[in-house]
Amino acid sequence: MTDDRRSKAAALRYEKGKDPAPRVVAKGQGHIAERLLQLAKDHSIPVHEDPALVEILSKMDLEDYVPAECYRVVAEILAWIYKAQLAATEK
Repeated sequence: MTDDRRSKAAALRYEKGKDPAPRVVAKGQGHIAERLLQLAKDHSIPVHEDPALVEILSKMDLEDYVPAECYRVVAEILAWIYKAQLAATEK
């Protein structure tokens, strides 16, 4: 049995030219978090673990934009995802 207090996940979406900042499009803990992670895996969506950031994101409402205080961390994650996707296409 999963401890619902232990596992959390959040998903962000950013559409260049449409969104002023990334926004929270899914979040959950316990079984929901595990399902989000499985869906990401099933669709080859890169996953990055950052417990401090997911704690902040999990307290936000769905469709809320990421606060400016988190831009640097989110930018680093987006750069990591971009590099991971680029590496995958070069294989």
